[in-house]
Amino acid sequence: MTRTGLYAALAPQGVALLDTRHGRGHWRFLDPVGAQLWLEITRGSTPAHAVATLTARWEAKGADAGQVRTDLTALAADLDTAGLLLPAHRPDQRAEQPGVRFAAAAPAGVPTRLAGHAGLFGALVLLRCLPVRFALTAARATTRLPGRAATVAQAEAVFAAVRRAARWWPGRAACLEESLAAHFTAALTCHRVTWVIGARFTPHGAHAWIETEGHVIGQEETDRVWPYMPALKVERSH
Repeated sequence: MTRTGLYAALAPQGVALLDTRHGRGHWRFLDPVGAQLWLEITRGSTPAHAVATLTARWEAKGADAGQVRTDLTALAADLDTAGLLLPAHRPDQRAEQPGVRFAAAAPAGVPTRLAGHAGLFGALVLLRCLPVRFALTAARATTRLPGRAATVAQAEAVFAAVRRAARWWPGRAACLEESLAAHFTAALTCHRVTWVIGARFTPHGAHAWIETEGHVIGQEETDRVWPYMPALKVERSH
């Protein structure tokens, strides 16, 4: 699929759309009915046909057809105005959720610590000074560097190095900056991790993290409610 800059996280609770075409990126959350409309249209139906199909489906369940049609027509127009009625890239969904490993004070050698500073600097410049699409381009470019997939211990050392480096930089490094920095740091130390941006639905929220060997690395035990569903993954193509 040609990249459109639009990414989707799908769940029974709806769909979360990440638009990376402008600025730092924008999330749009749709409930299950809105997600059905978006899926119908992006699979090839016209908005009018999709509205008619869903209206008939909900009328058969006892809903007021006029109200359903009005609401869906308004939503379709709103999504069209926002440029969101496009096919979105969706990462492959695993049968099982990855395990979540909490942040640990993992040991990191001098090369990894230095790489942590370089990785964080690159992430901060890209994410604070440029539109997010440049960060995505840089992250994808690093997947072409030589290296092996990081073990959990190696990924934890990388993440710990980024956390240590962040203490020396002004401002707060949020999950997006930390995770991208860890992705870069791993590449600089000849390792690979997967950079992931995703969303949750109850309550609505977005998050970014790294994964390796089927584990989410470096999470705060009291800070995040899982599961998050991935919308975008940056990893080496197989």
